[in-house]
Formats: sequence, C-alpha cells, structure tokens
Amino acid sequence: MNKQSTVARLDLPHINRENKLNRILSAALNKQEFSNANFEASLNYWNEEYFNLDKVKIFQESTATDKSLILQLCNLEILEEAYFIEKAGVGYMAKMILMAETTEERMLYGLFAADEVNHLSQISNFLPVPKISKSSFLSLLEEVVESDDKTVLLFVLQVVLEGWGLTHYRSIAKFCQNSQLRSTLNSFLQDESRHHATGVTLFEKTSLTKSSQETITEILAMFLQMVQVGPQSVVKAIEQVKGSLSRKGKINIFEQLNTESHSGVRLKILRNLMHLPNATSVIDNLENKGYFQSLKASLCVL
Repeated sequence: MNKQSTVARLDLPHINRENKLNRILSAALNKQEFSNANFEASLNYWNEEYFNLDKVKIFQESTATDKSLILQLCNLEILEEAYFIEKAGVGYMAKMILMAETTEERMLYGLFAADEVNHLSQISNFLPVPKISKSSFLSLLEEVVESDDKTVLLFVLQVVLEGWGLTHYRSIAKFCQNSQLRSTLNSFLQDESRHHATGVTLFEKTSLTKSSQETITEILAMFLQMVQVGPQSVVKAIEQVKGSLSRKGKINIFEQLNTESHSGVRLKILRNLMHLPNATSVIDNLENKGYFQSLKASLCVL
C-alpha cells in the first residue's frame, strides 16, 4: 500500500520550525510556538516508584547515572507512545468523517479530529521529536486503522482503546511530577471520554456480523497478549543500559515488578470495557482462550 494512502501515517515528518506553515498552525492552535518549549532534557516526569523500579534489585544496585538513563528510557516510552497514538488519532478521525452516516456524526468526528490535533500539539511540547517506533502495539494500531469495517473500528479503537486510554491518561497524570505536563494530560480526559462514549453509542446500534466478530476477536487477542506479558518496555530499558540479561535475570525482574498482579488488574479493566450487550460473543471467545488470564513471570520472557 502506498504510504500516502494510509491512515495512521506515524512516519509523517514535521516541517522546519521556521516554515510559514508553522506560524499559521500556531495561530490556529492559539499558541505561541508549535515546538517542544516545555521539554525537560532529563525527561524527569515519572519517578522510579511509578515503574516499580524501586522493587527491582538490579536497578537499586545501579549507579546514579545508570538509574537516570533507565528512567529516561521509561519516561520516553510513555511520551512517545502517547505522541504516536494521538498522531494516528488525527488520521483515524479524518477517516471516520468520511464514514459518517449522519450529519451529526460527521460533525462530531470533525470536532474529534480537532481534539486529536490539539493533543498531538500539546504532547509534542514535552519530548524531542520522536523517531518512528516499531513497537508491537503501534504496529497493530497501524494495521487496525486501515480496516474498512466500521464495526471493527468502533469497537477496537473507540470502545476498547479509547476507554483504555482514559484509564492510562488518568494514571500518568496522577503520578506525573511535572505540573505543566500533569495539567496537559488532565485536559485530555474530557475529550477522550467523549470519543469513547461516541464509540459505545454507535457500536451498540450495530449488529455484529460473524466476519466482524472474528476480526475483532483476532485483533483483541493480539492486544491482550501484549498486556499479558507485562511491562516489557521497563525490562528492555534496563537491558539497554545494563547490557544483555539472562533468561533467569529477566524472570527475576518480572517477579520483582510484580508482573502477574500488575497485568491482572489491566486485563480486568479491559474485560470490563468490552462488556457490551452485543459483544458478549467476543468476550466469551477471548475468555475461553485464556486471554484475560495474567501470566507468571517465567512466561513473560519473550
């Protein structure tokens, strides 16, 4: 598929800050500059307790420099994921404008597209311009937004992922140490709530076909598996700084991170988000295959 015809466009570049288009954009966004004006070079937005690194022996025994590097990587992971989700959201809402079946629905998605643009602009202030990440989650997101099945889009992206995003933004806002970023994240919540509620309202009016059900189940199975295997990005950050870890070493870290309990809470939230009258078949299928069960640390080493 031609990149120009895709929806998410996670690889879409930024123009030079001096470009005249940036001044027009800044004026439209009612802000002085479309830049990373609030960016902290240290990326000191969330502390070690937020990532449960205070429970991880190899981290606690590290030098101050290594601890700082590991925390920066963990912080960057949160910010870059938010950046790319909002970036994909701009394309998704534009697509839903075209798929709207009523004037009011088209108007809503037009407003939602503006929400995503504002979120993308605001989150960009707090991190360096990200390089395209090929995480499993973002790759899955890229694939899902290309679907032409509106039922799939509504349930996966707006019912489940927007609902999950609400919980996630609340959490990172609550524990954020930077007052400006905390305020910014809190400001997203009302918008995300509307996006989620619209997805629920529209999905509940649809009839779930066998084909849509199978596609939704397949996509959510992949997503739930990512949740089941715990905070992979934290272990990856440790390994990136400390060097290659043995299988036993990774298991120890997952155990110290209390992965099984951590994932269990997240899986329960996701199951509750899916609990809609016309989606019981999806939940039952995922339940029967064990996708809502958290895994022991030994099964989280990929």
